[in-house]
Amino acid sequence: MTRIEFYFNAEDKLQVVCRLAGKALAQKKRLLIYAPEPQTAQRLDRMLWTWPPTGFVPHCLAHDPEAAQTPVLIGTDSEAPLACEVLLNLSPEAPPHFERFERLLEIVARDDEERKAGRARYRWYRDRGYPIGDHDLAREAARSE
Repeated sequence: MTRIEFYFNAEDKLQVVCRLAGKALAQKKRLLIYAPEPQTAQRLDRMLWTWPPTGFVPHCLAHDPEAAQTPVLIGTDSEAPLACEVLLNLSPEAPPHFERFERLLEIVARDDEERKAGRARYRWYRDRGYPIGDHDLAREAARSE
């Protein structure tokens, strides 16, 4: 069964995506970032080329000819490559076919609309019996200061 990890109170959602993409890369896990809004996908593509500041996260769009050899993919539609272990959702709704992945990462920003959508997804997964982990990014940031 897919394990779901919620990251709450994200100050900058796409920065958290970059950090988690780097972490998946370090763990040698293939990651699909589901970004159904084209503007978000483009912005994320640019950010990953400069993350971390002294490097980059190798990535491409899921339909790119190099996708089979690339560890981090950005998908803008409901089709998902089969060889990814981790799915990161940037949609306000549960992503399609998430149950095919070992893990699903959900990032919830601090604004009210994001929290409302995040809570609805949390309840939806919980009501279906998925194991859920919580990470409060604001608390983690306060501890590291």
